[in-house]
Amino acid sequence: MIEFAAARGPRLMLDERSVLDIGGCIVEGIDIAPKRAIPDDGDPRIDHSLEGFLFTCGPDHIRHRQPIPGTDGKIYPLHGSASGHAARVLWTRFEDGNAECRADIDITTVEGLPQRIERLWRIDGATGEVSLEDRVVNASNQAVPTFLMYHMNIGGKWLDAGTRLEGRMLEGGGFPWTFGEEPGGIFCVEAPATEDGFAEVRLGPIAAIGGKTLRVRFRADTLPHLQIWRNQKAPAHIIGIEPVSHRWVLRHELEAAGEFNWLKPGESRSYGLRFGFD
Repeated sequence: MIEFAAARGPRLMLDERSVLDIGGCIVEGIDIAPKRAIPDDGDPRIDHSLEGFLFTCGPDHIRHRQPIPGTDGKIYPLHGSASGHAARVLWTRFEDGNAECRADIDITTVEGLPQRIERLWRIDGATGEVSLEDRVVNASNQAVPTFLMYHMNIGGKWLDAGTRLEGRMLEGGGFPWTFGEEPGGIFCVEAPATEDGFAEVRLGPIAAIGGKTLRVRFRADTLPHLQIWRNQKAPAHIIGIEPVSHRWVLRHELEAAGEFNWLKPGESRSYGLRFGFD
């Protein structure tokens, strides 16, 4: 893990073994990642990623285990193929109170095709806001659809009855984090931009970290949907804030509706999010 922090903001542990995703996220001395309070996905790569604060789904698939046409029972993995691919860190800089880390992640998809994520993490030392910029490049010799979802996972044990989800895309503008029926629930909604092309959702206040609220902003052009998921079925105790590129329907339904984002060889698509605690 790479310790990544600036003059202000959270202290992050970047996992160079797996996409340079975020393992630990330490705020006010508390690591709010769920750790092992997660459901068993049945895939060690995903279990490792899921216990961290942020992991990346895609770029070849998201959400559903589905048969791959033309194969003998081969299955698209639930969360895509990114997890478990090591990052090649190009630089890490700490200057004037700011932090920056740049890496390339070469990925082999479930179909055996090469793709690349060009990743840039920044923390603004003045505001404490963390930003992530990703560029997904089709490094193969054929056109492919590209998908992306960011799982931001928070341990439920750090939340309390006063913690709420709030955002313009949510019904009524927000509700308690324990939405739906016990022991969990999931939904996916459109997430239009509020300003500067970003959508925003908030989780807080969180008493365990001094009453701070997690504020997440994400690019609404390439991440036009927000999925929220929680699971309190033991041993799981987790809530996920998940900006995502596609609706929550089966892969073939997206294709039939013309909602695949196709990349020709050498083409790319960019994604981004920002988060902070205030």
